[in-house]
Amino acid sequence: MPPPNRRQFLEQWGGGLGSIALAHLLARTSPAAGSSLNGGLHHPAKAKRVIQLFMSGAASQCDLFDYKPLLVERNGERFDPGGKVELFQSSPGPVMKSPWTWRQYGESGKWMSSLVPRLAACVDRMAFFPSMVATSNVHGPATFMQNTGFVRPGFPSLGAWISYGLGSLTDDLPSFVVLPDARGFAPNGPGNHSAGFLPAQHQGTMIRAGRENPIHDLLPPQSAEFISPESEAEGLALLKRLNLRHMETREGDSRLDARIRAYEMAARLQVTAPEVLDVTGESAATKRLYGMDDPVSEDFGLRCLTARRLLERGVRFVQVWSGADNGFPRRNWDSHENLEKDHGMMGRSMDRPSAALIKDLAARGMLEDTIVYWTTEFGRMPCSQGTKGRDHNPFTFTSWLAGGGVRGGMVYGASDEWSYKALDKPIYCYDLHATVLHLLGIDHTRLTYRHNGIDRRLTDVHGQVIEDVPA
Repeated sequence: MPPPNRRQFLEQWGGGLGSIALAHLLARTSPAAGSSLNGGLHHPAKAKRVIQLFMSGAASQCDLFDYKPLLVERNGERFDPGGKVELFQSSPGPVMKSPWTWRQYGESGKWMSSLVPRLAACVDRMAFFPSMVATSNVHGPATFMQNTGFVRPGFPSLGAWISYGLGSLTDDLPSFVVLPDARGFAPNGPGNHSAGFLPAQHQGTMIRAGRENPIHDLLPPQSAEFISPESEAEGLALLKRLNLRHMETREGDSRLDARIRAYEMAARLQVTAPEVLDVTGESAATKRLYGMDDPVSEDFGLRCLTARRLLERGVRFVQVWSGADNGFPRRNWDSHENLEKDHGMMGRSMDRPSAALIKDLAARGMLEDTIVYWTTEFGRMPCSQGTKGRDHNPFTFTSWLAGGGVRGGMVYGASDEWSYKALDKPIYCYDLHATVLHLLGIDHTRLTYRHNGIDRRLTDVHGQVIEDVPA
């Protein structure tokens, strides 16, 4: 008789104790489990968790963070930066100044738009990257690139790589949680937070904060009166036996491992999720801080507050989306027709909650080991589209980081005088991804996963840690 394989051994060893051992192994499959490098995988970490704020639709750098006096001086004149101007869906219109005013803030003197006054008050905690470049000017591929490092589908997202590399900080909540816009998904939908070819348990767990049923299928429907504690226990026992039998003949297939892990997590979430998602116990001052007293910022504020609650209870990576790809009227940052109207609403909805996150995390002593990562898929043009809009601009846009060992009050790189193209120190998502991983104690060149004969990594064959960022 051949010796038992790993799963047979665990099932047979000690009866129920074997199942406990199996569950423990499935819950601890990250290569960094047990790391002693101050939470890091390859070197001591400055941060241990990340919250990513993603502005879907392409937030305009020259209306938020990238001040260009030339746009004011040349407003209404022909846009002529030299050479052919490549646009996504229009011919270049005249130079268009921002509808918002600008002034300097903080000790760093960073110029910020009046569209984001509360974030402006936080500039000395933030590091800005105004020379970001995208490789596509189409929303879907560009959104994939900022999330996964590739313009094609099927690759793991940043959150999945971090979950795989560092594992979970708690057994009671997922390591990677996604809080989508209440109005719908960004382009690519859940593909933006997929685990790709990594073990499936590292994909993002979607939570729809504020809904009556925020986690689908977590609890049985009220109509299911036939379900009793006894029947549920018997059903779970049968399911466990069937799952173990299935796995015995499918070594190396992570999908059932992930499904078992999901069932186990669901059982724990039935206890933990109601508490973490219930913000009624938060003070009125905290809710006001996050903008929950304003209908425009209430939804994004709720999700940012929920993100903070998830982070302080041990979630490793939380992604919060602003904007949904759901046609007209615009409910995202894709301001082709009327930038002042669309960005005005989106900016007001985002500014107060984003600043609240930085301030709240700092007040709780969490900002020092939490990275706040704000980004979008590409930028917008300094010339007008029609009379009031701006077209896509992949040649330069702005992202920023705060907290988690980031040097505050700095600007790395620069766009040209128009905010049309990256001029000084152009960087790609690979460089920011490498830098975020570095702050988490991970060498981006060594966090790999063999797939189809290739040692894949988040940064592919690219990426340089931005050495000026770590404080």
